[in-house]
Amino acid sequence: MTTLLIVVHTIVCLFLICIVLLQHGKGADIGATFGGSSQSLFGTEGPLPLLNKITTFAAIVFMGTSISLAYLSAHKSSGTIMKDLKVQEEQAPAQQQAPITVPMPAAPQTTNEVPKGTGEQPAKQ
Repeated sequence: MTTLLIVVHTIVCLFLICIVLLQHGKGADIGATFGGSSQSLFGTEGPLPLLNKITTFAAIVFMGTSISLAYLSAHKSSGTIMKDLKVQEEQAPAQQQAPITVPMPAAPQTTNEVPKGTGEQPAKQ
């Protein structure tokens, strides 16, 4: 669906650019570009009513596809990794783990013993 809208949007965008460039500005006529009078190229009414209708229709389609694409991109679900976490919490809420206790290393024992063979006397207290 989104791909189709993007393709239509791009085609209408390019068509709208072309149709706007075909329209004449103030004082210039599109018929003069092709080597004739402006009234003879598109009939007695000239290019204004026909090009205005085509431009209006292309602009409406362009705006419609723009709004549709904006709506689709804003409401696209991206999923979440937290969904699995919520399911696990709901399944086992009563299973509480006991806090982990790490045994502290024993403090070194200080003794007044002298290793054998050093020849020193232990200090007296």
